[in-house]
Amino acid sequence: MANASPQATKVTALVMAGKRSGVLDPLAQDAGVNQKCVVPVNGTPMVERVIQQVSQCERVGAIRIIAHEPDEIAAQPTVAKLIEEGRLTFAEGKFNIVDSVFSGADGAEFPILITTADNCLVTPEGYTEFIDKCLAAEAGGAAALARKEDVQAADPEGQKKFYQFRDGAYSNCNMYWMGSQEALSAAEIMREGGQFVKFPKRIIKAFGLMNLLRFRLGNGSKEKLFAQISKRFGVKLVPVVVSDGHYAIDVDNQRTKDVTEKILKRREGDLTAA
Repeated sequence: MANASPQATKVTALVMAGKRSGVLDPLAQDAGVNQKCVVPVNGTPMVERVIQQVSQCERVGAIRIIAHEPDEIAAQPTVAKLIEEGRLTFAEGKFNIVDSVFSGADGAEFPILITTADNCLVTPEGYTEFIDKCLAAEAGGAAALARKEDVQAADPEGQKKFYQFRDGAYSNCNMYWMGSQEALSAAEIMREGGQFVKFPKRIIKAFGLMNLLRFRLGNGSKEKLFAQISKRFGVKLVPVVVSDGHYAIDVDNQRTKDVTEKILKRREGDLTAA
């Protein structure tokens, strides 16, 4: 696969649209729906919006949605159209993110792009940029990062937490890459849901104490950190810096929903008034 040109490579997209711990999300409760991924953002349910963008990415072939309750999602127009075309299928959501990734990857063609159903601001061009950079790096696995200054330029309220490295601060964009079946071993990093900024003990468990110290002090490079993780898992893992800070803003709560809607209204006009 490493020798294939980016233009010739089609990736499988996994869209994570499960429910956390079976509890009704506050945004879903407020919107009167059963799960967060179908909460409307500027007039369009989040998962429908993400599927529109993913399906328009020229690098993406098959699409799989990982969900606990697929019926509500399958009723969305773009989702229904892609199901009818045979391009989109569902995989069963599990009780944690890693097992859900395993479920989605079962029998899928590699390489695999992973994104989330609340990544409302990522465009087809953003997915293409990430995929092309992963292919160019011959990455076994990768995570998309955006520079703090780019995220704050997109919106100063869009993201509050950043990872500090020697060359600056970065935010996770909830876009991941698995270049081959072997890369599934590295998915164990996400078993407790990530969020290493909030829960530093997870860094110790995943990466070790010295990496936690470097991470906290900001005196290590992201490339060195990923190289050390690569040694642990036996897979080449790389950080991929994307060009647009909007990609780091997803819909986690009411604040980020408001920010996302404000940005989308600038892009699209106010669809909620239509």
